Amino acid sequence: MSTTVRAAAKINLHLGVGAPREDGFHPLDTVYQAISLYDDVTVSTASSTPSSTASSTPNSTVSSTVAEDSLSVSGSSYVDVAGVPTDATNIALRALDEARCGGAHLVEIAKQIPVAGGMAGGSADAAAALLAHDRLHDLRQPDDVLLAQAARLGSDVPFSLVGGTARGRGRGEVVEPIVDHGTWWWVVVPAAVGLSTPEVYRHFDRLHPDAPAQPAEPTELLAALARGEPVRLARALHNDLQEAAVDLRPELGDLIDRGEAGGALRGMVSGSGPTCVFLCDSQEGSAEVLAALSASYDVVLSAVGPVAGAHVVDMHQVGTGLR
Repeated sequence: MSTTVRAAAKINLHLGVGAPREDGFHPLDTVYQAISLYDDVTVSTASSTPSSTASSTPNSTVSSTVAEDSLSVSGSSYVDVAGVPTDATNIALRALDEARCGGAHLVEIAKQIPVAGGMAGGSADAAAALLAHDRLHDLRQPDDVLLAQAARLGSDVPFSLVGGTARGRGRGEVVEPIVDHGTWWWVVVPAAVGLSTPEVYRHFDRLHPDAPAQPAEPTELLAALARGEPVRLARALHNDLQEAAVDLRPELGDLIDRGEAGGALRGMVSGSGPTCVFLCDSQEGSAEVLAALSASYDVVLSAVGPVAGAHVVDMHQVGTGLR
């Protein structure tokens, strides 16, 4: 038996970062949005053979056996999976340990979400693995149980379960859906080389030794989402980590300037980077920005948001996503 769950990339429309707490984590006030770049995660019992439903063409696959579990990873042509761990450190395997229901499993990940790009691809894989394991074994755990398991795995994992547009507080793991009356068109430009999230946070601390204990609230951005106004949303987009990311990788600033010159309403670094995303005024506008950036960058993608959180796309038992 096997179950395949699809989970979306996330971007941060607002990422407010406070001074580090005593436990070392930074308090966040963030607005997440799930967009239409997906990873598919297939979880199978070890006696069956997994079969990925991803529509992309894999460029490579790596696999490893960890205890009784095994994991393989493949990716679209623009996704370099060489750096994705296939041992017990992979967050998808940690998700199985979080909600173990006996026996060995095979896990197959087919990636469209850029690796180490600030779009929570690993968190999406963990959320998908949690839900796939639950449905594979017909556990039917309540949503709050799955969300608690997700929060123990990482700050972005609960949102990857919920999807849509949501506000995250605490470390980002306390997730609350918010009103979003828009359909938002994005152009996404991944970087060939990743950027370390811990290093970006450390550089933020160096640049902002006097950061407030609690970040500012995204009041104007929430109003723009509720009204579905692209220009208003563009003006309200905010990322406290962008300065640190651009300071570490100045070419990201050049990319943002090129995208805005090519017609984007606004460009910004996604999360801790290095992927950059561009808000456009329409589907036609996103096609124009995509064409403009494709003249200078090898990989330029289009996406729309918000989209659903982790949800079943193929299984031998009845079930879908969170209830």
